[in-house]
Amino acid sequence: MFQSLTPLPPDPILGLSIAFKADANPNKIDLGMGVYRDAYGNTPVMSAVKKAEQMILKSQSTKAYVGPVGAVDYNDTIARMVLGDALANQLGKRRMTVQTPGGTGGLRLTADFIRKVNPDATVWVSDPTWANHSPLISAAGLKIQKYPYYNYETHSIRFDEMAECLRKIPKGDLVLLHGCCHNPSGADLSREQWQVIRDLALETEFTVFIDLAYQGLGDGIEEDVNGTRLLAEHLPELLIVSSCSKNFGLYRERTGALTIICQNEGSANTATTLIAAAARANYSMPPDHGASIVQLVMDNQELRSEWKHELAEMRDRINRLRSLLVTRIKEADINDDFSFIEREKGMFSFLGITGDQVQSLINDYSIYLVNSSRINVASINDNNIDYLVSSLAAICDGN
Repeated sequence: MFQSLTPLPPDPILGLSIAFKADANPNKIDLGMGVYRDAYGNTPVMSAVKKAEQMILKSQSTKAYVGPVGAVDYNDTIARMVLGDALANQLGKRRMTVQTPGGTGGLRLTADFIRKVNPDATVWVSDPTWANHSPLISAAGLKIQKYPYYNYETHSIRFDEMAECLRKIPKGDLVLLHGCCHNPSGADLSREQWQVIRDLALETEFTVFIDLAYQGLGDGIEEDVNGTRLLAEHLPELLIVSSCSKNFGLYRERTGALTIICQNEGSANTATTLIAAAARANYSMPPDHGASIVQLVMDNQELRSEWKHELAEMRDRINRLRSLLVTRIKEADINDDFSFIEREKGMFSFLGITGDQVQSLINDYSIYLVNSSRINVASINDNNIDYLVSSLAAICDGN
């Protein structure tokens, strides 16, 4: 039967990574891959993480399964990091959290849960959204629609159009929001806009589903969850998928969580059984190593302080790079306006150039990025920024 298989095209981002590695140009730049990179182009293991690993290796006495819902202490740690102690306590047993294999695993687990409780539900995603949202959700058998989000001409959120669309979403459908550092645009909702969404959700009774992949990389650990906490405080139901890939640098350890807020304790208990069954059917048990690291870092005051300092350095570096890139582009007399990059948050932004210009950057200058012109700002450094800007000037005819 395998002779009849038809090969699929390579993933756009992974395909770029392969092409980048094969490129012999010494000036090549990879702006496509979505991992944090330091000033030397590396994705380092955080010092607090290394220390926690060493402590775990010395003290760990078993490799037994942790169970389908994961480690109880880790789940509580993540819930408190996302919601804060006061709100977590206030929600009490209305809230349940389960450990997942990364944010991606959490998204798929959520989609399976939604399919179980409301198979006719449609999940509304932002236009644009992370490229993997649609495959993950549709693979669970759910329908997908888009709501307006990003204006490519003004490089701003189409919030009036977004709100008008949300106002018409049927009861029982779900609206997927990016908690912070919108991927791929970097354009984040303001607190006032989160308030409007809260009111619309209460009015029309759609369910909000938050993908929180970058807590701490926008404005701060607490600041980046202002919108999430606002909704968690006021809505009767909420789904939150969070990831430790970026803010702890645990990409390959697949460390994430799904938090569900229900109307009452009984519903939360029922949801837990459904989630546990879905986890069991998908991957049986979540991996433990990354979760143990996160729990230890958060429980140990010295490690926690060191982690916060390292995360702040990462965040500040990204924000400085945004400002530096805009400044260098202005100095190069490029006619196009790139000032929006400085206002956006997190690792990603669109350059706002055409598909032909993207292909020119790839083919003529060995600067690799996806066709939408999304770039990973963290991939820029002192060694490549001049080449990047001069290449942009060439394709934009700014000189």
